[in-house]
Amino acid sequence: MWRRGENGSTTAPAAAMPGWLGRLMEESFFVGCDAHGSRKKSEKNIFCLDCCTSICPHCAPAHPSHPLLQVRRYVYNDVARLEDLERLIDCSYVQPYTINSAKVIFLKPRPQSRPFKGSGNLCSTCDRILQEPFHFCSLSCKVDHILFKGEDLSSILFRFNELDFAFSRFENLRMDGAELAEEEEEDDDNAGNFIGCSSTTGEKRKKGGFFPQIVLSLSSRRKGAPQRSPLS
Repeated sequence: MWRRGENGSTTAPAAAMPGWLGRLMEESFFVGCDAHGSRKKSEKNIFCLDCCTSICPHCAPAHPSHPLLQVRRYVYNDVARLEDLERLIDCSYVQPYTINSAKVIFLKPRPQSRPFKGSGNLCSTCDRILQEPFHFCSLSCKVDHILFKGEDLSSILFRFNELDFAFSRFENLRMDGAELAEEEEEDDDNAGNFIGCSSTTGEKRKKGGFFPQIVLSLSSRRKGAPQRSPLS
């Protein structure tokens, strides 16, 4: 029996982890498609919820009635729109990031260059520093935490409408996976700040535009006849 959750969505009955969820957190994205490697823009940036596998946009016609989830790339890691994932699973307490006016969350924990030393709000699974009131840095960390506690995932799984994941509903799909800016991850460990592409891109433009202006001003000076000082 399906039962209705607190937010009005229907939740799955007690069961093991569904196949699509396990594969989504393990699958490799933004790698070349074996079937369409000779074609342009053939990186795998779509996940088929029926077949539980990653596909490229050229593979999509072979999945005409399957629900498809678009995966994006941010700071060299896989993310998905929070709006899409919330139709599948409860994403509360997973820290989101705002990119191009859309909130996304990481599918897997990101590698940490150095262990965090000190106090703060940390991910309950991988100890990455987070903003309040979030408890998890990625969807995988939340799922792993629930399983570690021996709890049933059925409490966070939703029964979704396949029409919400039709390929025709994808907005501005960039088949090269570049619809999100690849930004350098500087120090989100120490503050867990929300990151927006627009502000960071603006800073890069300002920094990169200073030196060329100096060159332009120097090169635009007109060379006149040399002026000698009068003889005394």
